[in-house]
Amino acid sequence: MDKSTIPDSHRSLLDGPILVLATLESDGTPQLSTVWFVVEDDTVVISLNTTRHKTVNLQRNPVCSVLIPDAANPYRYVEIRGRAEITPDDGYAVADRVGAKYGADLREMDHEGETRVAVTIIPSRVRAWG
Repeated sequence: MDKSTIPDSHRSLLDGPILVLATLESDGTPQLSTVWFVVEDDTVVISLNTTRHKTVNLQRNPVCSVLIPDAANPYRYVEIRGRAEITPDDGYAVADRVGAKYGADLREMDHEGETRVAVTIIPSRVRAWG
């Protein structure tokens, strides 16, 4: 089985409410954040404000990991390790898709002059548990 593909047994987790994003600080220590996400063509996509610490970390070092837990069973999850591919989201196209999933307008969460990026997680290894 391909080690960079989510197994069918855990694909339902891609519909989950949140994921935990792990980035690396400049000193190499991990930084964790829960974030909203969408899945497009079997790929996890996140909308991030460029002023947030996690975004700065990913721009400096795109190595990351995401953990998507099963809301009904915290001992069942999928972890995706890989790299973040970051692209500008000036028109809020990705932010609007993420916001639609959660019934929110991400523009309202940003301050004047702030911008957003789309972060696509390119998997190098997927681990499913439970």
